[in-house]
Amino acid sequence: MIRINDKKDCTGCHACASACPTKCITLNADTQGFHYPEVEEERCIACGRCERTCPVLHPYEAHHPIAVYASKNADEEVRMQSSSGGLFTPLAEEILGRGGVVFGARFDDSWRVVHDYVETVEALSSLRGTKYVQSYIGDTFVQVRNFLKQDRWVLFTGTPCQVAGLKHYLHRDYGRLLTVEVVCHGVPSPLVWNTYLNEITTKDERIIRVEMRHKSTGWSAYSMQIASTRGMLYNGKARHNVYSRGFLADFYLRPSCHACPAKQGRSGADITLGDYWGIRTLHPSMDDDRGVSLVAIHTEKGMNFFGALHVISKETTYAQALQLNPALSRSAPQNPLREEFWRRFPREGMKAVHRLWWKKRFMRLWSIVKKLKTPKT
Repeated sequence: MIRINDKKDCTGCHACASACPTKCITLNADTQGFHYPEVEEERCIACGRCERTCPVLHPYEAHHPIAVYASKNADEEVRMQSSSGGLFTPLAEEILGRGGVVFGARFDDSWRVVHDYVETVEALSSLRGTKYVQSYIGDTFVQVRNFLKQDRWVLFTGTPCQVAGLKHYLHRDYGRLLTVEVVCHGVPSPLVWNTYLNEITTKDERIIRVEMRHKSTGWSAYSMQIASTRGMLYNGKARHNVYSRGFLADFYLRPSCHACPAKQGRSGADITLGDYWGIRTLHPSMDDDRGVSLVAIHTEKGMNFFGALHVISKETTYAQALQLNPALSRSAPQNPLREEFWRRFPREGMKAVHRLWWKKRFMRLWSIVKKLKTPKT
């Protein structure tokens, strides 16, 4: 029986619930908005499948990728609609061209982030772009397995812990499954995201568009845009946005993100995609501030798919990629103000981010001042 004694030991991947033969496990949100498994013990048959399927209890071994590239889509329109270099789209199109299905994260009608699948190129737009919220997996793993049993190609994209959860749930390799993880800093609370949206909207309006990584101000200093039926609610650089500030300050990441069990190649993914931060210094000829993807290949299957794409690429090294992309191998540090944020949040809402963000800056400045005042011995 799966038991969560320490919340950092659960990524919320849904693998245990998906594997349960009696469906006695449900994932329910806690007071911070993160989902954790709860077992209906009278229905549990003590088969142990949930524990055997858990990627935290049985992590894969760490490894380095077999090849690393800086890459970008030659189609400028697709690249501008994507968060980084637009590599997800040609991979997805290759799978769809084989009659397959593509899984990824999208916004639902209530602007929650959920995992879903598409079967047409036209529908891919809903899966493009970064969503800085933990997505709800639900029955996704079961759907993936059903498509694979139909002998269809499947592309599954998700965070490293989600890919690890799927691989553990399947318990075997499928030749027609391609798994792609995104470089993940950590997943923010869906509750905080929902609260933020409620605070910026009125009762007589509804949100019609959210873009967390818009390139109107460039790729490296990207903007956030949120529009409603009454007009633009936010349009500015993401680093000035209260929700983005709280995310980047690590105030409301899932506890497991501070001890991620799926980094360093331990997800089992075929390919890793992310932003190639540092490209301006390492490979300036590739940089035009419109987005360059970091592509890390982990398997021969991944190499075969990447090699078939018509994209602009330059081979690089894992050591170079790590220089300004620490999230490839390291978990996000826990902010010492995280607990204070969650004490304040129920009564202050997003005002807690404003106050603690400035407090964090003051603490950092004070630490610098103390170092300058400390006499050298």
